[in-house]
Amino acid sequence: MVKLSKNRKAALDKMEAGKKYTLKEASSLIKEITTTKFDATIDLNVRLGVDPRKANQMVRGSVTLPHGTGQDVKVLVLCTEDKAGEVKEAGADMVGLDEYLTKFDQGWTDADVIITSPDVMPKLGKYGKLLGPRGLMPNPKTGTVTTDLAGAVKQTKAGKIDFKVDRYGIVHTVIGKASFSPEAIFDNALEILQSINKLKPAAAKGVYMKNVSMSSSMSPGIDIDSKNITAS
Repeated sequence: MVKLSKNRKAALDKMEAGKKYTLKEASSLIKEITTTKFDATIDLNVRLGVDPRKANQMVRGSVTLPHGTGQDVKVLVLCTEDKAGEVKEAGADMVGLDEYLTKFDQGWTDADVIITSPDVMPKLGKYGKLLGPRGLMPNPKTGTVTTDLAGAVKQTKAGKIDFKVDRYGIVHTVIGKASFSPEAIFDNALEILQSINKLKPAAAKGVYMKNVSMSSSMSPGIDIDSKNITAS
């Protein structure tokens, strides 16, 4: 039998076994069961009734969180020199083109988000195996391939995140920090859930949003009633 740590046991004692909480209840409870000494990241996990192996059931998108993620996102913009000034002013952490392509050749991927323009995309094709698995390949559907580079940088810095269903049919995404208020956690979580719900593929049959859970760094997961996520 696995022995529970003192903090883990204390967290579980605050939770009702088998209960599915409302989103608002979970947004308050997550703060109570988070015991880390650092500002823990809060995640939302959503199991969908889709088959990601089929192109017509792929779920991916982007959303700007009302209260941001609480994280410092490192943004790389791949662009020509004439656009460098405006994207630096918009808040990009790294800006360039050829020098970063050379770094990709060496396996470098030290960025959280990569943004580029349509004319640069052909140069990134050969880096699909490097950037794709890490979720770094720019994509028009998530707004990371755009002619408005400065605008995309500002949105990303303000809390825009991308999400994509994995091969197991689950969307994993960050919704904030444990230092956020319950109201801010709720607002961010609701924004993501509503966005995922709007992206339900026409080919998906049966229950779409099967399970929803919220957790923080090293905390137990809180099961959320996916049928009534807006309830107080």
